[in-house]
Amino acid sequence: MFSIFKKKEKLVENKIIEYKEDYNDIEPISKYFHNETGITFDKQVSILKSKVKSFCKQRYIHSFSNLLESIKENNSLKQELIDYLTTNETYFYRELKQIMELAELVNNSSGKINILCAPSATGEEPYSIAIALLEVGVSSSRFNIVGIDINSDAILKAKKAIYGERNIRNLSAEIISKYFTQTNNEYALNQSVKSLVSFKIANLFDSSFSSLGKFDFVFSRNMLIYFDKETKLKAKSILESMRKNNNHKVFFGHADFF
Repeated sequence: MFSIFKKKEKLVENKIIEYKEDYNDIEPISKYFHNETGITFDKQVSILKSKVKSFCKQRYIHSFSNLLESIKENNSLKQELIDYLTTNETYFYRELKQIMELAELVNNSSGKINILCAPSATGEEPYSIAIALLEVGVSSSRFNIVGIDINSDAILKAKKAIYGERNIRNLSAEIISKYFTQTNNEYALNQSVKSLVSFKIANLFDSSFSSLGKFDFVFSRNMLIYFDKETKLKAKSILESMRKNNNHKVFFGHADFF
């Protein structure tokens, strides 16, 4: 297959610079993204190609090869690409049974409990855990939750903690009234809950990940579904290494290993 090139012109210092567009070979970008994040697009190559092409055109990057060179040198652009490709919808009280199981384990534990939520997306998961803990009678002084995500935009939204009706659709009217302040169609989480969760931008496969410390419980749901088998096992091992007590299981999503 031949690459399709389109001639473009660019004005630089009063001179016309001609360059060529080449959005043909997405494989090097796919491999780089996989190596950096663990996420694979093997079954969604056409979707990846379309999204990365749009990303390039929005930033006047004329080829995938030029993008690859740029993200290797520019961490800000690299983070922009990560954010662009890892946007996912979630909601409060997703797979509630696991959340309540964790709440009971914490309630039956003693001392200060530290919980890792990876990924945290836009905050619904770690905030759901906080609300569930409060609802079973665990004092807010007895636990701390750290939410991490590779997507910086998601972390910003999590810190703001303002949600739409779809995000809170699984919550009862009583829970909403107790923990949220409604303004029109937006629901702002109360500071009393927000203060129980701290958020960090973090990459599971970065060498600095272990600096987060050890946790009593680790919650990681619906992240491994984006990894191939080898990367799933690697991620599982890393998350298990974050536990203080090896007898405590890591909470994975029901679809993570299937």
